[in-house]
Amino acid sequence: MWPCLLLALALLGTVPASHPGGQGGEGAQGSARCQPMPVPQRYCQDVYRGQLASVHSAARNQELQKLARTYTIIAPWIGAVTSCKAGRWESHWEDSSPWNYANWAPIHPGHIVTTCTTLSTRDGLWRSRFCLQLRPFICQY
Repeated sequence: MWPCLLLALALLGTVPASHPGGQGGEGAQGSARCQPMPVPQRYCQDVYRGQLASVHSAARNQELQKLARTYTIIAPWIGAVTSCKAGRWESHWEDSSPWNYANWAPIHPGHIVTTCTTLSTRDGLWRSRFCLQLRPFICQY
């Protein structure tokens, strides 16, 4: 059974996935730190007692794409973050669930700075974006 989903748009407008100033300067290996998802993540937790959506199958990805497309043409944030850990780039879910599915667009995720992830309403592919971009987001609870 899928958790309940909510596309947070109507009352909030769009929000960045990170507070302004959340990205630090670049380190020696070109990896910047990003405090991922505090604004939408906190809203999902505080208001709905949930998390940003994690995606673990093609069926779930399609369900979220269809939901998002119903309300917006802007690709919403989902709960994936790509960052450099111990010298390796890796993606992980903000809710700490297993990373067992990915639907990245070609050349994504980016491996220059820590990035947050959007779900395209047009093609369902994921794209890494700077966490400060203003976007709607999908909560699961």
